[in-house]
This record gives sequence, C-alpha cells and structure tokens, in this order.
Amino acid sequence: MSDLSKIRNFCIIAHVDHGKTTLSDRILEHTKTIEMRAMKEQMLDGMDLEREKGITIKCHPVTMLYKSRSGVEYTFNLIDTPGHVDFSYEVSRSLAACEGACLLVDATQGVEAQTVANATLALSQNLDIVPVINKIDLPSADPEAARKQIEDVLTIPADEAVLASGKAGLGIEDILESVITRIQPPRWADYPQPRALIFDCHFDAYKGVIAYVRVFSGSFKPGDMVQMMHNGVKSQVKEVGVFSPKMKPSDILEAGAVGYIVVNIRDVADVKVGDTITHAAAPAPDPVPGFKEVRPMVFSGIYPIDTDDYEKLKASIAKLAINDAALSYASESSVALGFGFRCGFLGLLHMEIIQERLRREYDLDIISTYPSVIYKVYTMDGVCHQIDNPSHMPDPASIEKIEEPTIKAHIHIPGWCIGDVLALVMEKRGVCEHTDTIDGDRVMLTCTIPLNEILVDFNDRLKSITRGYGSLDYDFGDYVENDLVKMDILVHEEPVDAFSSIVHRSKAETRGRALCAKLKELLPNQLFKVPIQAAIGEKIIARETLSSRGKDVTAKCYGGDISRKRKLLDKQKEGKARMKSIGKVDIPQEVFTKILRNEG
Repeated sequence: MSDLSKIRNFCIIAHVDHGKTTLSDRILEHTKTIEMRAMKEQMLDGMDLEREKGITIKCHPVTMLYKSRSGVEYTFNLIDTPGHVDFSYEVSRSLAACEGACLLVDATQGVEAQTVANATLALSQNLDIVPVINKIDLPSADPEAARKQIEDVLTIPADEAVLASGKAGLGIEDILESVITRIQPPRWADYPQPRALIFDCHFDAYKGVIAYVRVFSGSFKPGDMVQMMHNGVKSQVKEVGVFSPKMKPSDILEAGAVGYIVVNIRDVADVKVGDTITHAAAPAPDPVPGFKEVRPMVFSGIYPIDTDDYEKLKASIAKLAINDAALSYASESSVALGFGFRCGFLGLLHMEIIQERLRREYDLDIISTYPSVIYKVYTMDGVCHQIDNPSHMPDPASIEKIEEPTIKAHIHIPGWCIGDVLALVMEKRGVCEHTDTIDGDRVMLTCTIPLNEILVDFNDRLKSITRGYGSLDYDFGDYVENDLVKMDILVHEEPVDAFSSIVHRSKAETRGRALCAKLKELLPNQLFKVPIQAAIGEKIIARETLSSRGKDVTAKCYGGDISRKRKLLDKQKEGKARMKSIGKVDIPQEVFTKILRNEG
C-alpha cells in the first residue's frame, strides 16, 4: 500500500492564454520527469490542432516525482486542463479527479471571465486552491493589482499567492512546495470497495478502449474482473499504468494514483466518461461523486461530401465520441445532402474543433449545416416539441408559441469600450442587467442574451471591439418566449431544407436577402430564369432572379425580313416558358459547401 500522505493530485486552471501549458512544461523540467533533450514547447498538448491554435483542448495527466526542500520524496499527479469556455466540461472532470488546483492569474491582465468560472467550479467541489500570479517578468505586470482582484472578485485569500513566471521559470519550486503544504492528500481512500473515476478515454486500434482513471479506493491490476457502474458492463483488465507523460505500464494502480486501465472492450459505446469502475466480484454501491451529465447546446448536421464515406463517418464519430464525452450524435437524412448525423456540441469552438479533427485524424471530407439550438415549440394541442432541426418544425398554423434558450453572460472588458460592447449586446437582442467595476480599468457586464445570437460571430466581434482584451463566460439561462419564425429558401419554388433556419422575425428579411444574393452569385445559370426566394410560410420576404443562359437562335438568319428573326425569338420564348413549368434546378454540391462554410 502506497503512503497516501506523500501523494498530491492537482490540476492547473486559468483563463485562456494565461500560461497553464507553459507552466506545466516548467514543472516537468523542474521535477526531471522529461530529459531536457526530449523537451519541447507545449509538451502535454498532443494534438497538432492544440499546437497550431495555442490552446489546450483535452486534459492531459502526468505523474511526477518531486523531492521537497525537507528531503521527502512526493508523487505529484498533475492534470493540465483547457481554459476556453467550450471545454469547461473537460475542466469539471479534471477537478473531480483532484484534491486541489493551482489557480493561475495573468499579472498583466488580472482576473478574466474563465478565471471566475473555473474558480467557482473548483470551490463548488471543495478543492484546495493555490493562487498563482503568472508572467511577473513582463514589463506591464502588476502583481499587486492581480492579488487585489483575486481577493475582491474571487473572495480567495491572496496574501499567500505565489509569484511566478512559466516563461522565465521563476517561482516553480515555490508552487510545488505550496502544493505539498496547502493541498490535502488523496481523499475517500478508506472506502471499503475499489472505485476509480474515468475522467477521459480514447480508442486504440490495437489495445481497444483505454480509460484514463483516478483510483479513489482499493487497487486495480491486470487480470481483475471489473464492472462499469453506469451500464453494468463487465470486462477483464488487460493492462494498467501511469503517464510519465507517455503511457508506462505498471504492475498495479493503488488508491490515490492517476493512470490508465486497458479493458477488454471493443465497443466504444460501453465506456462512458465520468463513469466509475469497480470490481465485478464486490461492486461498490455508490459511484464517485462530483460528476455531472453534459448538456450539448449547439446543434449542427455533419454530412460526408462523398456519400460513399457515410459508413466511415459513422465509425469515426463513434470513436471521437468516446474521446470527447461532450459530443452527442444521432443519424439523420437530408434531401439535399443525403445521409449524415445531427451532432450536439458545447459551443462554437467545440464544433469547429470536432469538424477539424474529423478532417485531419480520420481523413474525411465533410460539410456542416448552419448551427442551431434547441427550441421549445408549443402547439395548440398543448404538446411541447423540442426542435433542434428547422425541418422538423410543426405547421405554423398549429403553433401557439416558441421559446428559445438564453444565456447569462459575464463579459469582462476594459472600461473605455463599454458603449460599443453594449451596442453589440443590444444588436444581438440582449439585455444588460448590471455592471460591476473590477478595478479602475476593467468592468464586468452581466447580460442575458439569446443563445442563438452568439452562435456565429459574437466572440470574434467582442475581441475586435475590445482589441483582444474582452473575455466572455456564460451559464445557460431560462427559456424565453419570442417572436421566432422558420425561414425557408426556395429555389424555383422548391424549398431547400439545408438552408432552412429558425430566426427572429425582425432579422428574417436581412438574413433572407443576404442568402438569396449569395445563392444568385454561386448557382450556375439555367436555360430559363430561376427565382431564388426567402419565405416565412406563404409570405415571400426576399427575392433574387438568376438570369437565363441564352442561346442565339437568330445566328443563322442572314438578312431578310425582321419578321423571320421575330418568329425565331417567339419560338424560343415559348420553349423557355414550357421549360420553366417543367424544369428542375439541380444545386451542385459545391454550392452547399460554399454557402454553409461561409454561413457557419
């Protein structure tokens, strides 16, 4: 049995770009977990996408040995977490596997939106918090202002905050010593039955399902028969080990350890992130607390551009879903795009990352539909329909009211741009409920905004207005009744389901005009004039006309009476009228791709 008093499990939480990954690199160097010759930037970020975008997408565990100033050797299990609001689910799982957290605050920027969100999440799980003020080596650093904000905004005592710089390697040992003195040893180790929390998972083509676990009580070793508490699936353990930072097999995983368990399961759906593993012979009655079910908020259809890739897409999404528990999916079909999947995401960045991973990791060429949210549509018969796809909207005549989800947004901005940000909030149909002054330079706006309005460009425009200093965090609010309508796009009087959307009546005309103009630009000319219309029910709200591709029928007329030319032109006119009544417009696949990629 390992000595629990010499084990510390902690994670690093912070706002985006406050230096979590750089700091974890310095800790790996200081504890000599990685030799200097093997060291590289963003050591724990395994994906190319993480390196390119400079953000952490997945949590990354690593086990380190550290000899304290008093000469005692400790085992540290560190979990590097994402900072972006869309990956807060990853953060909540990491926190459930730890006893403490290092809360990083940038000395140049102070407390930001996700700093507040992540600190609140950690405090709600009763974790010990070590405040760390990072980037103190920069000329614009103001550690005292950051210290004051930690106390005023987060209500965390900051007199013992550690001053550090991940880039320059300052204060690393002070952080490690604070982890020993201020974070408690592993909890719940005296529970009678073995329990391990699955905080992440991935599928290996050779080994099968690999579960990343934190062992809370008991032990797990190869050959043990284990059981998943969520669905009762039983399996044999094939291998256990730790991360240093690559997977390193070991003989046993005991209480307090963070590592991996390879189970003899090939079906990816049988392992659920957030589930508890226990021994099949004497299962634990209660799972590990602190885990909450995820709720996807943004929905989009994902379709293969080549219909032959449908089965490959199906298998790829199933493998991605085991690695990313926040992704939900169900099969659907579209007249225009064929067979695909309706996928649920936590936010726009999450959606973008999933699509990019499908393209890169699984070599798929895909197209996604315009993102939407879940609307509650109440019909006259008293039934509430939950609609995430405009094509499933009931008949407008039978609808009593439509409710849309809202968010409670906390927007941290410099004081000089408050007017422009309030104008943006109002443009997005939002209401600013109150403003709080954080210090002399920064304010926090608390606003209620419809979720549908922030889907596409809100974050980008907020960053532009605030010159990169604004930050947004949000919680999901209530459903609110609003004047929402389904807008269809008709090409030659035929509705195209891929372009349908649910919009607020006041914005329908603007959006309809823009879509019709874009389609006119992209659609190839036909032999007859084609009307492109935006409609709400029977009412046309915008129209463009695609001109016909003419044929010069008078080319063979040399001289002679004008009536000969007129006769040929009249004959052509009759033919075009006949063609228009029976003609059909086929929309090329690349038009869908261009419109939807431009829209999304």
